[in-house]
Amino acid sequence: MRPMRSMFLGRRRHGVPSLNVASMPDLIFTVLFFFMIVTHMRSDEVKVRLEVPAGSEVKKLVGHPAIVNIYIGLSNTQEWLVQLNGDIVSPEDIPAHISAIRSKLSPENVERLTVCFRADRRAPMGLVSDVKQALQQSYALKINYSATEIAP
Repeated sequence: MRPMRSMFLGRRRHGVPSLNVASMPDLIFTVLFFFMIVTHMRSDEVKVRLEVPAGSEVKKLVGHPAIVNIYIGLSNTQEWLVQLNGDIVSPEDIPAHISAIRSKLSPENVERLTVCFRADRRAPMGLVSDVKQALQQSYALKINYSATEIAP
């Protein structure tokens, strides 16, 4: 029988193998590319404060290239303002802005022009009515009213 000491002298001690990080940049760029594809960037900055009303039948409008956003909300000076995309406008200026937007769209998107209407729940109905009449004058008749979903 061999002595115990000579039995362990021949063995080597194995350490933990090092981690191969050669494919790490590929993985990082793949994840970065994924987030760049699925992230939706807001096209206009909201300059008014608004508290959107809640609703029970809420659906998201996705993948629509011809959307005009109209916001009705309070300014910092506590005055009710109308914002069309990125500009503060009066209801009388809306038809001119809509026609300018239509002139930049392709012919198939002119027919699909949709107005996304976001108004504060305390907005005066006279102002909301004026905006809706201005949209009617500019023949922007597809209107999507925005609301937050009520939790069941």
